[in-house]
Amino acid sequence: MCIILIINDIDSDTSGRGHTKMSPGTRSRSRSPLKMESKKESEDSKKKDSRRERSRSKERNSNKTKSRHRSKSRERKRSRSKERKRNRSTSKERERSKRKRSRSPKLKDGKKDPAEEAEEFNKDKRTEKKVPLSLEELLTKKKAEEAALSKPKFLTKEERIAEALRKRQEAADEARRKMEEERNKQLEFLKTAKEFSDDRDRGERDMYRERERRDRQMRREKEREDVPGEDKSKVKEVKEKDKDKESEAIRERYLGIIKKRKRIRRLNDRKFVFDWDAGDDTSNDYNQLYKEKHQVQFFGRGNIAGIDIKAQKKDQSKFYGDLMEKRRTEAEKDQEKKRLKGVASREAKQRWDDRHWSEKPLEDMVERDWRIFKEDFNISCKGGRIPNPIRFWKEADLPKELLDIIDEIGYKEPTPIQRQAIPIGLQNRDIIGVAETGSGKTAAFLIPLLKWIMGLPKIERMEDADQGPYAIILAPTRELAQQIEEESIKFGKNLGIRTVSIIGGISREEQGFKLRQGCEIVIATPGRLIDVLENRYLVLNQCTYVVMDEADRMIDMGFEPEVRKILEYLPVTNEKPDTEEAEDDAFTLKNFNTKKKYRQTVMFTATMPPTIERLARTFLRRPTVVYIGNIGKPVDRVEQIVYMVSENEKRKKLLDVLNKGIDPPIIIFVNQKKGADVLAKSLEKMGHNACTLHGGKGQEQREFALASLKGGSKEILVATDVAGRGIDIKDVSMVINYDMARNIEDYTHRIGRTGRAGKAGVAITFITKDDSATFYDLKQVLLQSSASSCPPELANHPEAQHKPGTVVQKKRKDEKVYIN
Repeated sequence: MCIILIINDIDSDTSGRGHTKMSPGTRSRSRSPLKMESKKESEDSKKKDSRRERSRSKERNSNKTKSRHRSKSRERKRSRSKERKRNRSTSKERERSKRKRSRSPKLKDGKKDPAEEAEEFNKDKRTEKKVPLSLEELLTKKKAEEAALSKPKFLTKEERIAEALRKRQEAADEARRKMEEERNKQLEFLKTAKEFSDDRDRGERDMYRERERRDRQMRREKEREDVPGEDKSKVKEVKEKDKDKESEAIRERYLGIIKKRKRIRRLNDRKFVFDWDAGDDTSNDYNQLYKEKHQVQFFGRGNIAGIDIKAQKKDQSKFYGDLMEKRRTEAEKDQEKKRLKGVASREAKQRWDDRHWSEKPLEDMVERDWRIFKEDFNISCKGGRIPNPIRFWKEADLPKELLDIIDEIGYKEPTPIQRQAIPIGLQNRDIIGVAETGSGKTAAFLIPLLKWIMGLPKIERMEDADQGPYAIILAPTRELAQQIEEESIKFGKNLGIRTVSIIGGISREEQGFKLRQGCEIVIATPGRLIDVLENRYLVLNQCTYVVMDEADRMIDMGFEPEVRKILEYLPVTNEKPDTEEAEDDAFTLKNFNTKKKYRQTVMFTATMPPTIERLARTFLRRPTVVYIGNIGKPVDRVEQIVYMVSENEKRKKLLDVLNKGIDPPIIIFVNQKKGADVLAKSLEKMGHNACTLHGGKGQEQREFALASLKGGSKEILVATDVAGRGIDIKDVSMVINYDMARNIEDYTHRIGRTGRAGKAGVAITFITKDDSATFYDLKQVLLQSSASSCPPELANHPEAQHKPGTVVQKKRKDEKVYIN
């Protein structure tokens, strides 16, 4: 083997030498004489020598590196040759061993000899020994690994899922580990704390028990000492008696001293006898433990079943009170008395502050009280700084003469609209009052007007009589104008304030004569007032107070152009500015007690249609809107009854209602003048006292009809919508709509003739198929009223299911499909 290695080395050496170039030294020696001979010119010899030196140094460096590579390659070849020889030797040995195995005999059971197995294992181990990698291979392997790591590796979906699961598992393991650590720490801490507290609590419990035992012993001794001598002897006697009785009862029960004869029931005796023997009473127990039972006391909300809970609570509170009384010191008792006294004073103060507004004086009223006051009377307002309402007439800022007249007329308490509208009117503010019919709107605008006129000097009033009235009040109908005139005369007669009404049906010259005599208030219908103004019977040079009563009715009757024309006759110099100053009471009251005060416009209505809002925006300056109750809805005091009948059945149904018994006066409304006369005549024939009121009647006939109904000579008034607005007839018990009104607003005003001034009333309405346009609105009014019920005929009628004019989408089940 040594010989082969040497030969290989020699071969490799020789092969390497054969392939390598000659060294620079030998090359230079062989070439330099030839060059010297070929080149005779020696001028550039020095330069060439220097160049040669440089090239030689380069060649030396390159030869060094080459020689290193050669030595490495030789070593590799030598190592490879050694490995080959080893492999050959191992292969030969394996062949030899195989031959030996084939020659050696086998064991009987087919197993190999253990020595041979060990030898084979050692040989395999030797052969399996790996050859270490060379330095270059290690470097190249490391570079390849770094390159592979530097390149981005794109993972598949499965690999990404696996990586995410692995990270999640690692995070869960980490969190679990931290929780375990925290739990172990807590357990260890609790263990040490428990050990410490157990040692301390044991000592404290022992001390507490010892103290309790001593206290009980001292208490018993004190109780024994407190009992006087006679009482002690009595207690001792009672105990001895109880003991004797107990022993006697035991002897009787167990020794059989008293033998009771068994009673034999006779044939006629009762089978069951429940008579009580006094000797069988076991309720009294002589044992002290059972005689003086300890009362069970539950902590918290526990109670014993079968016993009155209130009695248990009473006993429990008594028990705890006695217990606390015994335990407390004198200082603690004093402190508890002070605390209870403070609680009682606070509760008393709270009760004092929470008094009802009617029990408080005016100066003690707070914002909360005023809010409750408005809720009680269903008052709501909007628009600027609104003054507080009037609680009682005596608290109103009114002259004594006016208060005396109010008391004389019989106004005990102001109505809701009067409570809020009068203070606003006294501030010279414009008002829109929306209130139910019969709510006292007339006095609400008359009282502020009368107070202002009373504040003017009387001499000026006489001198300026030809300049016209101070105020005009517009009403839609003659009857309403006359009713307002009556109320105004009641108030103004004793105050020297004159009132003139200008209405149709009366001579214009007669009215002109009254106007020339002078007046402070003019009450008029729009048409006749325009006529008087155009004919110069009246001028409005000093008019600063304008009232439009039942303004919605005036607009519905087509008086809007006339109203606008009348307002144009008023002077423009006293109009309020349409700014925030119109809401400031200091600004509006600046010249209130003079004739040149700012104009005040007041509008009262039962409903609030868009036309009224448009008119208010034109002529009112920053008005305060006062709502009383529900806008445009009848009062809940009126019971509404609706009958669905045909046109021919109306007369019969009306007679049935009248024959049941009526409490006069009653009003029957129809839609046509002729129908009113025909119905009144037929009622007269049937024995009912009836009169008529409609636009075709003269003024004298109208006044006579109203006077006869108010006086009681007539029981029934058959009228058109002329009597539907503002007419105040006292104690109207029933209103019958013989013909249904054309719209729901007129219906509201019609039934508003009953149930006035806080009284109850009944409204009966006959409807036919021709009135289907009002079915929906009528149904809604009935459903919203608490005192009324909607009949099923109206509730289930198709026209009452949706508002007129709306397009209703039919349901699929209601559609009809025609198939050819």
